[in-house]
Amino acid sequence: MRLIDRNMTVFLGGLFILTVAIPLMQGNILPGYAIQLAGKYLCYALLAVALDLVWGYAGILSLGHGAFFALGAYVMGMHLMREIGARGVYANPELPDFMVFLNWDSLPWYWLASGSFAATLALILLVPGCLAFVFGWFAFRARVSGVYLSIITQAMTYALMLAFFRNEMGFGGNNGLTDFKDLLGVSLSSPEMRLVLFIASALALAGGLLLARAITASHLGRVLVAIRDAESRTRFLGYRVEHYKLFVWTVSAMMAGVAGALYVPQVGIVNPGEFAPANSIEVVIWVALGGRGTLAGAALGAIVVALARTLLTGWLPDAWLYALGALFILVTLYLPKGIVGALGDLRPARKQSKEVPA
Repeated sequence: MRLIDRNMTVFLGGLFILTVAIPLMQGNILPGYAIQLAGKYLCYALLAVALDLVWGYAGILSLGHGAFFALGAYVMGMHLMREIGARGVYANPELPDFMVFLNWDSLPWYWLASGSFAATLALILLVPGCLAFVFGWFAFRARVSGVYLSIITQAMTYALMLAFFRNEMGFGGNNGLTDFKDLLGVSLSSPEMRLVLFIASALALAGGLLLARAITASHLGRVLVAIRDAESRTRFLGYRVEHYKLFVWTVSAMMAGVAGALYVPQVGIVNPGEFAPANSIEVVIWVALGGRGTLAGAALGAIVVALARTLLTGWLPDAWLYALGALFILVTLYLPKGIVGALGDLRPARKQSKEVPA
């Protein structure tokens, strides 16, 4: 099996063109915020690829992947809050404004590493990865699967949302983290930083696609597909199913964390609403629309839905949720293989017959 298939090649080529074209068109053809908006779409696409890796190839339907995305976002948000320093409303060089307002005396221990950018990069992977590992260790060893696993993943993200809403948790409560100033000494509102973040999002998406494709194209990927299609039979053949599931689940969570970390500096805020179960369900719609088990299709589905939401919330703000629901129903009924699967069915079938010598 080739590392890069036709769908992947086309998508990566389009991503390269997009990465070059958008900065050139900004200000002339596209509005000034186009780079920021496109960067956000690419973060969504990486999150969709992360979900497709576990759902499309291992059969793990997660309704809580938004939790890993939000954790990566909060890790980056904590670092950005520390970079504000004495420029906050209360001019405290150590404590973020919300901690000063709530009469905190010192930083909690889990905020200490957020002052280092290198430590933040490590935590972006470690925090969602460790949560996924612990969750998966117990869930997969207990052989929880199917709808039951989906329910407890949704319960996980809902529990985290309720926890992060509490002021005593030290993450800004209902308001979350916001009012970011700069990253590595460069203003987040500067054109240079916006371009850097956009390119970083494009590179992260390309890297995530190639990593996911490398996994699925390997022997590990074939075992994952076997687990998806016949878990009991795969277990009977001697494979430790829970180990394969745990590995791909943890890798997927780390990818989602990276997407969240790149998302925050481009939107300027992160709050407990990112943990909302509805967000995780929407990611499932992205993957289903683009094509489950295609990777590139999942990324395409995320971009299409995100773009449609931007347009519809401007034209028909009250109808967006109805449009999203109708879209999911139509895809389920008429495009069960998603956009990429439907396009594949339109390609002329290769001739299978060969001339037999007399």
